[in-house]
Amino acid sequence: MSKSKGKSFWKKPEGITGAIVLGATLIGGGFLFATALPWIIGATQTILGLSVTLLVLGAIIYMALDPKMRNLVWYMYKSAMRWITGLFVQMDPIGILKSYIDDLKSNLRKMNRQVSQLRGQMHKLKELIINNEKAIESNLTLASQARDKNKQNVMILKSRKAGRLKESNMKLGDLYKKMEVLYRVLSKMYENSEILMEDVKDQVMVKEQERKAIRSSHSAMKSAMSVISGDPDKRAMFDQAMEAVTDDVANKVGEMERFMEMSSNFMESVDLQNGVFEEEGLKMLEKWETEGISLILGEEKDDLLVQANDDSDILDLDSPIATPVREGAHRNQYDDFFE
Repeated sequence: MSKSKGKSFWKKPEGITGAIVLGATLIGGGFLFATALPWIIGATQTILGLSVTLLVLGAIIYMALDPKMRNLVWYMYKSAMRWITGLFVQMDPIGILKSYIDDLKSNLRKMNRQVSQLRGQMHKLKELIINNEKAIESNLTLASQARDKNKQNVMILKSRKAGRLKESNMKLGDLYKKMEVLYRVLSKMYENSEILMEDVKDQVMVKEQERKAIRSSHSAMKSAMSVISGDPDKRAMFDQAMEAVTDDVANKVGEMERFMEMSSNFMESVDLQNGVFEEEGLKMLEKWETEGISLILGEEKDDLLVQANDDSDILDLDSPIATPVREGAHRNQYDDFFE
């Protein structure tokens, strides 16, 4: 369960509701106490009133000092806040995961289109670089011929044109390298996201039935009794693990969408027709390269960057996008959350 500790109560949606309710309760309780204080003072002047006051005060002190009672009150409070929040916000982890499956399906379609568009841009860029190399060679040949014929103006003109094309090709070559990084990452992210979606589907199918079994055998009353006795609440532990899975999927879907947005902005900034591109797009990609480990790619991120910068590792743009195949011995990446 070490992987499934997740966020604290106060950082969850029900925690926000709990904070609001607690604040309102303290303010309302303080107001009522101040209003009722004269009546309380008057009541303590009689034996019956003093007895009732002492009983109430004793009950409050007992609840504050007894660990089991504190845990029970805390459990009931959290359950109530979760129920109230559930009236307005989707709180069911299974339901949330189902919505993320839909998001993953939609994102995978968009990512597939992005990979195809990027491949087309890279083909055009490669063709532009090759044409520039031919033009450089042609201009250098003409410059050499002009020098032999003592035509200084023509030689200077052709040499400068060859120099400009060579400088342009260096920039375009750097751009192609960045596009190659983008292509490799998008392709691998697409492949890993396909596996992620299948793993989440499996978890939803299995855990939905498992949750029904746990809830039928561990009622709210039984969970409360477990809290009082100090035993682990299997129902709460299961819900905690499901919330951890939901948070992990949410982070990965968020990373996927952010990278897609960044790659889309990068591709839109490239104008191959005029051989120019926005520096901002390159900076965004370079920033991503230097950031920490990717949730979706894991340690594969560093390998992809090394491959993209290895001149001997030539990228085959004509090969189809790899279709992920889960092997028979494949272990669901979320099984550990429930151990």
